[in-house]
Order: sequence, then C-alpha cells, then structure tokens
Amino acid sequence: MENNNNEYEFKGMAINGFSMLFFVFILIPVLIACTFIFFVETAPVLCGVISAILFLIFILGCSGYFQQEPNVARVMIFFGKYVGTFKKVGFFWVNPFLTRKKISLRIRNMDIEPIKVNDKVGNPVLIGMVLVWKIKDTYKVVFDLDSNSFNAGGASIGNVGLNNAALDRFVRIQGDAALREVAGQFAYDMTDHSEHELTLRDGGDTINDMLERKINERLAMAGIEVVEARLNYLAYAPEIAAVMLRRQQAAAIITAREKIVEGAVSMVEMALNRIEHKNIVSLNDEQKAAMVANLLMVLCADEPVTPMLNAGQTNA
Repeated sequence: MENNNNEYEFKGMAINGFSMLFFVFILIPVLIACTFIFFVETAPVLCGVISAILFLIFILGCSGYFQQEPNVARVMIFFGKYVGTFKKVGFFWVNPFLTRKKISLRIRNMDIEPIKVNDKVGNPVLIGMVLVWKIKDTYKVVFDLDSNSFNAGGASIGNVGLNNAALDRFVRIQGDAALREVAGQFAYDMTDHSEHELTLRDGGDTINDMLERKINERLAMAGIEVVEARLNYLAYAPEIAAVMLRRQQAAAIITAREKIVEGAVSMVEMALNRIEHKNIVSLNDEQKAAMVANLLMVLCADEPVTPMLNAGQTNA
C-alpha cells in the first residue's frame, strides 16, 4: 500500500489478547503433552518434530501481546516497511515479527523560557511563551524526524517508543525561531511613529494567533500540531529597562499634564462666563488676563498656592 509519506490505519491481523492467551498457554501445552503421550514410543522422531514446532509456535505466541490505552498509538513496521498505525484501545495480539513503536498522542505542555529578541524598532526585549501541542501524524514523527540530531546522550527512536526528550527539543527550537520571527514584526509599545499600529503589549489574541500559525507551519513537517500558543512573559531587556521606564514615566506625566491644563482652561472659562453673566464685577481685558493667569497658576501648580489678599492701604 502506498502511503504517500502519511499516516494510515493498520489493517493487519490484530486478535483479542485474551483469546490468544487460551490458545498459547492452554491449547499448545496440551497438544505438546498429547504428542508425547501418543507418539513418543511409536514414532519418537515424529514426536520430536511436532513438539519442536509447537514449542516454537508457543515462543512466538508469547511475544505478540501488548495493551494500549486511550490516546496512545503504535507505529507498525514489518521488516523495515511501514504497514500502518494501530490506535485501538485494549489488549491485543499481533504478528510477533512486527516492530511496534509506541507513541503518545496526548496533549503536552511546554514553557519556553524568555529569550532576548529585537522588536520592530530595534529595542531588545525579553519574551517567553507557553506551547500546548500534540502529535498529529505518527508517520512523519517516526520516519521524517531524526532524533539523533537532537539527542544529547539518550537513545534514539527505538522499538519501545519515541524519544520524548529529542521531540521536546525539536519543538522548543522551532518555537524559538517562530517567536523571534513574530516578535520582530511588532514594536514592544506604541511610539511617536506608530501610534495606531499593533504592538506586542496590546496585540493580545492577534499576536497569539499569528504565533500559533507560524509555529504550526514549522512543525507540520514533523507531524506535530500546536493546539495553543500564547505569550506569558514580556519585558524590556535589563540594559534598556531603566531608560524605557523613565520614558514611560515622562509620557505618563505629559498625558496627565494635558488633562490638567484642559480641565484648568475649562474652569477658567466657566469662571469668567459666570462673572460676566451675573454682573459680579466689571473687568477690562488687562484684568481678565491677570485673573486668567492667577487661576491657571492655582489650578496647574504641583503644590498648593498661598493666596495673597489685598487689604487696601493703611494711613501712617
């Protein structure tokens, strides 16, 4: 069967394991015993041949058992040829000459430590993320991914299953590369030249969706699917953190001052309009200018202003 380098279901013989237990451990020993009883004296050679064949069948039958839990698969290989992926749950017996590589299809979680990258405007930032991923195509994971290139002393992919450490390292490397690519397309925060652009701080779900898509593009070659990818750490690098903090503080002060001046001007306008409307006092332009200056000084000052009262002149 041509698999076109993709996973397909195992169509070979898979017998219920409990049925084979009866055949291997009860029926075959009984047949061996009966052979000795009826043929050992009349036909010893035939007795030996039949007993040897039955004993060989017994040994082979003992090695074909395995049990499988939900969300676990076994890649079946017959003398180097891929013959399908077995995903059924239960206790089974298959051809003992089949190599069965066990693979977990369960969801896995990975916390990628913050890495230093340059954002769109060149500022170094520390950015980290959390990945939730799983194996989607068992064929590609086993036959397209060379675990030896990611292995630091452990065993490569073998008959017992997949080298999880090598697989994690592959996902981590590809995740780092995608994270650097996405982070380089956006500024950390809004700047004077990008007031309406999307930033890493405010991107939220948009940044996470783009990151998930980029990582999936890189991991598809190895049959791995990212369920979720999201940023969990974002900060300026230590060498510019203090400078950027002062910049943020200055921007906050300017914004606060703008609000204070806007409110003070509206209050001064309201005061002048009420004085004129109620004819409290008649003021010329020069007196109005002095009053505006005094009111703005009172309303915009950082510290309380001490009022000066004009008590008039006293006679000496």
